[in-house]
Amino acid sequence: MLSRLMSGSSRSLEREYSCTVRLLDDSEYTCTIQRDAKGQYLFDLLCHHLNLLEKDYFGIRFVDPDKQRHWLEFTKSVVKQLRSQPPFTMCFRVKFYPADPAALKEEITRYLVFLQIKRDLYHGRLLCKTSDAALLAAYILQAEIGDYDPGKHPEGYSSKFQFFPKHSEKLERKIAEIHKTELSGQTPATSELNFLRKAQTLETYGVDPHPCKDVSGNAAFLAFTPFGFVVLQGNKRVHFIKWNEVTKLKFEGKTFYLYVSQKEEKKIILTYFAPTPEACKHLWKCGIENQAFYKLEKSSQVRTVSSSNLFFKGSRFRYSGRVAKEVMESSAKIKREPPEIHRAGMVPSRSCPSITHGPRLSSVPRTRRRAVHISIMEGLESLRDSAHSTPVRSSSHGDTFLPHVRSSRADSNERVAVIADEAYSPADSVLPTPVAEHSLELMLLSRQINGATCSIEEEKESEASTPTATEVEALGGELRALCQGHGRPEEEQVNKFVLSVLRLLLVTMGLLFVLLLLLIILTESDLDIAFFRDIRQTPEFEQFHYQYFCPLRRWFACKIRSVVSLLIDT
Repeated sequence: MLSRLMSGSSRSLEREYSCTVRLLDDSEYTCTIQRDAKGQYLFDLLCHHLNLLEKDYFGIRFVDPDKQRHWLEFTKSVVKQLRSQPPFTMCFRVKFYPADPAALKEEITRYLVFLQIKRDLYHGRLLCKTSDAALLAAYILQAEIGDYDPGKHPEGYSSKFQFFPKHSEKLERKIAEIHKTELSGQTPATSELNFLRKAQTLETYGVDPHPCKDVSGNAAFLAFTPFGFVVLQGNKRVHFIKWNEVTKLKFEGKTFYLYVSQKEEKKIILTYFAPTPEACKHLWKCGIENQAFYKLEKSSQVRTVSSSNLFFKGSRFRYSGRVAKEVMESSAKIKREPPEIHRAGMVPSRSCPSITHGPRLSSVPRTRRRAVHISIMEGLESLRDSAHSTPVRSSSHGDTFLPHVRSSRADSNERVAVIADEAYSPADSVLPTPVAEHSLELMLLSRQINGATCSIEEEKESEASTPTATEVEALGGELRALCQGHGRPEEEQVNKFVLSVLRLLLVTMGLLFVLLLLLIILTESDLDIAFFRDIRQTPEFEQFHYQYFCPLRRWFACKIRSVVSLLIDT
């Protein structure tokens, strides 16, 4: 009896797992979960610990044994998703950046978003020119150490803190000057709100870059923002596609497809290649969730999405949360006393955990224009516990995301998106050389010619396996001799076999004829039937119609006209 009780207690202990979640202020929250606990249970525990109600913007991120990052799915078991040995370690991060952080209802939510964007600034994901960088850093100083006090803040006090991966003494002096003269009297909440408003105007606000390659083999970074899909190459943004223009996201193996429908019924497909199939699937899932969150009006409109085409189901995924509009409506109904916020003072070992990384550039040669850059490998190393991927660098400030921001920045000619003392020079960058912005049609053309042919050895093998005419004749003679050497039962079996083959051919021809008629009806008729309309609206059918059917039809029409003209001439 005692042994059974002890074995039962040991089994119950084995079903419990210790989880440690790193929070945005670098503190840790540890709890115990059951073996079958869902991700939603762990997330609710965390939000209760933080006293957070506007929790839909946040998520839990973890890294699997293959070093691939994932967002924890709330509808699935935590233990089955992690696939690693306990104790489990995860990170609490912003998953969906608010389109307007100032519109958040509660101060605790704005504070957590502030901490996330401060991390983005430090890890090199939020990029800006020198004047903007100095202002953002000054807001951080004001929020975390208060007003400037000569007795507490001696000369060079801003150099004790690391706001960016690397920066110069000139930038430190500019930060201290703004903190002393312009921000005096601002409370932490006001400074954080001003910081969010400024960060919101930057092109890389909310960017979670995924490293990929385009069809030409050039390095590219794909990202999903509150306003649309972004592609960055080298040091410039080459594509920005609004969410209402994205019709479908798909992946097959390492290949990621983005279907775009722009003005004047222009259909485009962008193709990129991820490092691994797992990275490509993660990219696809992030795109599905971001599109659903920012684009849809209601969560009831969310549908299960398949990664492949009509005939092969592939991976299936469904976004399980609320959408942005519902979150804002729910936030407006919050009625409670504002929770107390325990802000951590800006102690280098706490608020800036990597202060020993990235020394100041106090003596950089003038020939390099003292521009500060981060290599791709440095970015990957700095993201060991981050919620994002490889940092990117962009110096192209094209159309900005928000209309009121566009008017305020239209008169600026210096479009630099790096933290530098002077203008950005592509020659100084350690990232891939910027490429010219090609049109989307050229992207499609390069995708079509990207196919691979079989090797010479494969062709030789295929030729060796093909029988010659003499061999076929010899085989036919042996078959006839074999048929003549047997009696009537064998002949009946051969006849039945031939009849079955003929029947199969007739059925196949009939199906092909029916499919041909259906194809003609779909492409040439204007029948407004729900079944036909659904098929016509699929991206696969539209691609087939524009890329294959229309050219084939024109080719047949040309041949028929040439034959008719030849007959008339004769």
